[in-house]
Amino acid sequence: MQNQQILEDRIAELEMKIAFQEQLLDELNQALVQQQFDMDKIQLQLRYLAGKLKDQGKKVVLAAADTFRAAAGTQLQEWANRAGVEMIGGQEGADPGAIVYDAVAAAKARNADVLLCDTAGRLHNKKNLMEELRKINRILEKEYPDAFRETLVVLDATTGQNALAQAREFADVADITGIILTKMDGTAKGGIAVAIHSELGIPVKYIGVGETIEDLQKFDSNQFVNALFDVQEDKSSPRP
Repeated sequence: MQNQQILEDRIAELEMKIAFQEQLLDELNQALVQQQFDMDKIQLQLRYLAGKLKDQGKKVVLAAADTFRAAAGTQLQEWANRAGVEMIGGQEGADPGAIVYDAVAAAKARNADVLLCDTAGRLHNKKNLMEELRKINRILEKEYPDAFRETLVVLDATTGQNALAQAREFADVADITGIILTKMDGTAKGGIAVAIHSELGIPVKYIGVGETIEDLQKFDSNQFVNALFDVQEDKSSPRP
């Protein structure tokens, strides 16, 4: 009887572990689906940005350095074609650093005004992917030392303090000059923008406030602070 009870306890423990693992796998799958959606949206916004720059008379080159996500390069090539800009890419699984190196050479050869580098999304606790980003940063420093560089990291505003931890880790491997905060249309945690700037000195440059490519907007600090504290301007009051 004692052995049977021990066996039943172990079976129950295994069933609990299996249930926990199934729940964890389900959560990971949901996170991957969300990440895929977010990356697709970022590529749309990148195409929009490239198109806007081209409309301003700028010569733009795109670097498709996201070789991790399936068909990322193909998707970006379609957006590049629609925006009428040149794209430098490689095969799926290729070295992102090599693609950035080739893109820098192409931008120089074509006298491009702007080089936009699209890199793979990555979690800040994945050491190998963060080292890959460090390598890309070194290549840009070495091959394009005189260029005016903007290195923007895209963060989810709904993650709150976790976004600060992510920004801190990214700033350790690359010269981050600005933040793009997404999902600012549906979160009460947008105050993380203040924390990131206060601790790391990194400003928010753009915010995502919707699902379309036009919803990538320049960050207005005055408007943000007023919205954060629910301050409404009284337009009927005379200005001093």
